[in-house]
Amino acid sequence: MADICIENLCKSFGDKKVIDNLNCIFESGRINCVMGKSGIGKTTLLNILMGIYEADSGTVSGISGKKISAVFQENRLCENLNAITNIKMVTDESDEKIISVLERMEIDATKKIPVSEYSGGMKRRVAIARALLAKFDILFMDEPLKGLDEETKMKVVELIKEMTKGKTVIMVTHNIEECKMFDAKLIEL
Repeated sequence: MADICIENLCKSFGDKKVIDNLNCIFESGRINCVMGKSGIGKTTLLNILMGIYEADSGTVSGISGKKISAVFQENRLCENLNAITNIKMVTDESDEKIISVLERMEIDATKKIPVSEYSGGMKRRVAIARALLAKFDILFMDEPLKGLDEETKMKVVELIKEMTKGKTVIMVTHNIEECKMFDAKLIEL
């Protein structure tokens, strides 16, 4: 699989230039961490790469025709549905496989309660499991570990590393320690 190459990328909202002439390479088959101060355009960059926003100018190569999955800043779960049903919306994996992934993140999905009854950290883990269980070539994650305690974070990191081995991951974080936990290539904006 080819690297994702960004050349001279620019994006403005009105008269506010958010991304100005960005050039970088995301290596295929590994985890890439995007870091930078708040407001510098990290989430905007992910949205351009996922096709949600269109760049004003510049080129992106290496994504066309690839299957993508994502963990957004917001969990984007259907609150009235249980964890398994939320995940089934993006995958044809068996209930047993879904339950086993959720159990590794310390969520008992066998109770089948709506995710509206889950804590914020539990909802986050369901959103991560959903993204991991979708069929993808490239996984985008926008601050996936926010709201998780240290012990849970370590379990989730191990699971993400295991389930994305050999795949391209582009992750936004504010935490250099998270970048190190993933043994990721660092790209600073």
